[in-house]
Amino acid sequence: MKAKTRQMSESLRLGVLLAIVGGFLEAYTFFCRGGVFANCQTGNLVMFALSAADGNGADMILYLIPVIAFIVGIFLAEWVKQIFRLYEKLHWRQIIILFEIFCLAVTAFIPEGNLDVIVTTVIAFVCSMQVESFRKVRGNAFATTMCTGNLRSASENLYHWIAGGDKEAKKKGQHYLTIVGSFMMGAVVGAALTHVFAEKAVLFCCIILFVTFMLMFYGTRQEMK
Repeated sequence: MKAKTRQMSESLRLGVLLAIVGGFLEAYTFFCRGGVFANCQTGNLVMFALSAADGNGADMILYLIPVIAFIVGIFLAEWVKQIFRLYEKLHWRQIIILFEIFCLAVTAFIPEGNLDVIVTTVIAFVCSMQVESFRKVRGNAFATTMCTGNLRSASENLYHWIAGGDKEAKKKGQHYLTIVGSFMMGAVVGAALTHVFAEKAVLFCCIILFVTFMLMFYGTRQEMK
């Protein structure tokens, strides 16, 4: 049986590192950037709808900005994939990681306070690029900037293991729980470091992302999906 090769971007270790970054950023924006969660846009869409119902145009714009940034991030990730997918020196996902590092490093030098909306918008943009570019771990669909889907998949696979003895489902469920646990660990570490380093704490995410970038040099380039 021919062994299946898999790109490093789908490895569990990269999934863990990216999930740590995702959890870290959630804690960072909550404790340091206005008490909001910038990774996913469900809350912003709900608040936009409620503001529209109240006829509050100013709040509608406020909640719409990160949503637009999220969409733009998806567009940019797909454009980078299209342009650089056959580039030999760097995998296109490594280019995304470098751009994430740059964006987060810039936000570290934006003072906490009146400009927090800019930071949360940039982080929404960064998270959308990450979640669009890194969508699988060991061939299974995952998200590294949010937990709901991962928790659902973990529960589903663990049910099939408990109910039917499916060992493959057990393994998948464990992988999903590993990502969820990594996200939570990132949130704990992010909260602790944010209390100490304030807006500069996000630089720790840059370090983790740089490690991720370097690890990808050790991956196979046969997968170009």
